[in-house]
Amino acid sequence: MKQVILIHGLPDKEEVLNGILSSAAHWFPWIQQQLTQQGILSQAPEMPRSYDPVYVEHEQVLNQMEISDETILAGHSCGGGFLLRYLSEHSELSPKKVILVAPWLDPEGYLKGLNPDSDYFDFTIDPTLSERIELHCMYSTDDEQNILDSVDRIQKELPNIIMHVFSDKGHFTEPDLGTKEFPELLELILKS
Repeated sequence: MKQVILIHGLPDKEEVLNGILSSAAHWFPWIQQQLTQQGILSQAPEMPRSYDPVYVEHEQVLNQMEISDETILAGHSCGGGFLLRYLSEHSELSPKKVILVAPWLDPEGYLKGLNPDSDYFDFTIDPTLSERIELHCMYSTDDEQNILDSVDRIQKELPNIIMHVFSDKGHFTEPDLGTKEFPELLELILKS
């Protein structure tokens, strides 16, 4: 069965503690509604302690989901970086498509500043990833430098990745987009 799994990014701790779910922010509900209306199962799991992420905890969440050759994975920001690690370490998986939206690999060491023991981004990108999986990267040139640095690294290490470049979408959050809708991502998800 065709399904889409959406992985959210790194939220502000106060938002999470005040009950704001990352999986229900920005464009996530709109994408899920659009896919549901087309009969496509979509899920957006809420990652545990997402404001100070622990890779193995997030890995356990995704391990519970059935990822098949009909699965499309889309990750925003830290969620995109997470998917790169997850798929690099789980080479047995072959999802239909993976979409990284403003992917972040923490080039400035922010997570180590939160927790010196953090190993969230201590991994090597599998150089065959963009050969074995249809891999897309969406980013905007007006995003923050740490995102642009992450995208540059990804593009260098995965030369076959399909790039989708924008100039006015910022970090693809609701304030940057000016809406909760993200038709460009929906189109890419639906495109065969």
